[in-house]
Amino acid sequence: MVVELTADNFEQEVLKSDKPVLVDFWAAWCGPCRMVSPIIDELAEDYDGRVKVGKVNVDEQRGLAQRYGVMSIPTIILFKDGQIFDKIIGARPKKEFQAFVEKAL
Repeated sequence: MVVELTADNFEQEVLKSDKPVLVDFWAAWCGPCRMVSPIIDELAEDYDGRVKVGKVNVDEQRGLAQRYGVMSIPTIILFKDGQIFDKIIGARPKKEFQAFVEKAL
């Protein structure tokens, strides 16, 4: 299940999570974001119970995007123990996202 992340729930869902958290910073008007979105949804299913997956709409949550230095979208940030563990910018094939997530497990 993918969690819709906002300024109100980000700390609880991401920073205080006991599991790694994959966060997709996206926007509805972004073509590459639309390409990545189904992959992110698949990762949420594939890693259910081991990795939390969330999405941040940068148009609605500008503060979060600024806080994490998101200049280009899609930006996918992997958090572990409340800290940024790694980051990918741009669309990639699913296998690259899988390898990205595996590093945090």
